[in-house]
Amino acid sequence: MTPVELSRTVLHAVRCAVDEGQLSVAVPERVVVGEPGAGGCGEYATNVALQLARAAGKPPRAVAEILRPRLIAADGIEDVVVTGPGFLNFRLGREADPLQDLVREIRGQGRRYGHGDALAGQVLALRVPYEVRAEVVADAVVRIVASQGGRATVEHRGGRATVQHQDGRATVEHRGGRATARRHGGRAAVEHGELVDLRPVPAPEDPAPLGPDAARWALLHPAPHDRPRITADHLVQREGNPLFRVRYAHARVRSLGRGAARLGFAAEPGPLNTAEADTAVTPARRASALQAPALHTPLSDYPRILTAAATHRAPDRLARHLVTVADAVLPFLTCVLPIGEEKPSAAHRARLALAEAAGTVLAGGLSLLGIDAPEHL
Repeated sequence: MTPVELSRTVLHAVRCAVDEGQLSVAVPERVVVGEPGAGGCGEYATNVALQLARAAGKPPRAVAEILRPRLIAADGIEDVVVTGPGFLNFRLGREADPLQDLVREIRGQGRRYGHGDALAGQVLALRVPYEVRAEVVADAVVRIVASQGGRATVEHRGGRATVQHQDGRATVEHRGGRATARRHGGRAAVEHGELVDLRPVPAPEDPAPLGPDAARWALLHPAPHDRPRITADHLVQREGNPLFRVRYAHARVRSLGRGAARLGFAAEPGPLNTAEADTAVTPARRASALQAPALHTPLSDYPRILTAAATHRAPDRLARHLVTVADAVLPFLTCVLPIGEEKPSAAHRARLALAEAAGTVLAGGLSLLGIDAPEHL
């Protein structure tokens, strides 16, 4: 129930009390509903009983008690509590809200959102050539397969590769013999497993001058059959660079969290009230708020994309999906924090929670690709 709908419900209760002779007042044209003040409770409150008391010839609390049973009986209201001199405080019934439930799920699981057991018990031996793109793709596949409960090692024809993960990154050592993968301080030596050939189109040149993050993105973002571009475009901070959009979106979300803390509020999943809760917003901010539902599909699709990337040994699917998430969240971010005379509200807390959920997905996905998710950019 939105504030506008709640206001109409209160007006209807007043009208019914007047029609039944319990109140003798003129029904007001509108009722103001806002957040509870000091000593209040629930999601919303109104002072309508105080406004009607003089005309009704009754104490405000008596007016509130007349309205209370009618309001409790209304759809969408779970409870009504009278506080102070006669304020009506509303606790709303929780309606099914897939986006709100999704935000709660992502917040509960953190960066492990999307991890599962689709490959539980499976052991893969990834056979790759001695080539930088193949090494980087294999390293990402090891991480992504592990996110789905499987295990993967990296083998080279006539040699041995040990993949060591430290602080989310990986280095590859070559030796003679079989393959061993060292992950997160543990060791998993694989004698037998499904043999998978990974032979992506080789990099045309050494990507190292791009730096670790841009180099990995340049090698992982294209499909394996596409030739990667090793160019300075991956370093340019502008919208045309997909890596920049993904990392910038994450950094912006983190910045909004810091801004909210300075304003004295934190993220809390709840109704977004995208248009109705804002009584004095610009058309641009209203349009930004209405972008919220567009985030549901890319966020809810993330576990499926992660499973597909693991099953098909295709980290490029994950990379491209992160671009989709970033492109969906960036237009929404301008409505998260209050501006001007706006006060932090439940809607702002809910929007921040949604933005942070998108940031969690971006950070988790980048981590699986071995790429840093910056706090500042």
